[in-house]
Amino acid sequence: MAGRGVAERRIVKVGAGGEARPARDRLAVEEPLELRVAGRPVGVTMRTPGNDFELAIGYCISERLVAGHDDIEAVRFCAPEGQAQEYNVLTVDLRPGVPVPDPSLDRLAVTSSSCGVCGKSSIEAVRVACPNLAGDGLTVPSEVLAAIPERVRDAQRVFEQTGGLHAAALCDHGGQVLCVREDVGRHNAVDKVIGWAAGERRLPLAGMVLFVSGRCSFEVVQKAVVAGAPLVAAVSAPSSLAVELADQVGMTLVGFLRGDTMNLYSHPHRVTLPVPAGT
Repeated sequence: MAGRGVAERRIVKVGAGGEARPARDRLAVEEPLELRVAGRPVGVTMRTPGNDFELAIGYCISERLVAGHDDIEAVRFCAPEGQAQEYNVLTVDLRPGVPVPDPSLDRLAVTSSSCGVCGKSSIEAVRVACPNLAGDGLTVPSEVLAAIPERVRDAQRVFEQTGGLHAAALCDHGGQVLCVREDVGRHNAVDKVIGWAAGERRLPLAGMVLFVSGRCSFEVVQKAVVAGAPLVAAVSAPSSLAVELADQVGMTLVGFLRGDTMNLYSHPHRVTLPVPAGT
């Protein structure tokens, strides 16, 4: 049965021989979510409904709108007084004394589900604010990394129905999957994972692996750095700017993680390799 993250639609299915027949298909839902902090709109993102509170908390932390989970008093859906609940508008209430975010950090334009660094006032400002991860002593055997994509795929419930979602996952040094979140936007999936980790008091993500099911953009690396993840692994390619940022801040960035093969783009010392046969 389809949930809020899945929609059904009548389609015409064309077979290999050109035969057409009516059918029903399940699609990943994409809807706008407006985020407000202390009553002020700070951004709109296109996302798949589900784990919206985690998305809001993760967004606030990864975009540096708040210093951490303890700055947040509550997260709630909001609507004008006397009107029906609006499930596509979320308000993050700050604790007394916590300053309202700097307007320069707002992302007031709509952030699409495929967005990279949309609406940033300055990429350099993001670089300067990122902590250095060089001191994190995490090491992970390559065979442990190789097993993560299949484990995450087995946990993707909405992808199983639609085939149309990205996933982000948090894993420990032994490859155990601690949290999986799905979304049409890979950056949203990452924010949901960060939001979960914040609620579980697991930030910063020292000694952990952040996995993403698609390509790795600058924004994904930026969010991972803010959350303190020393190793990010992706099934597909990273961008040049993602590699540059990972290298600068001491993060290990792994791309094209497929089976036993992978590319190590920065700080490869955290990935231990098997001893070749005959040596």
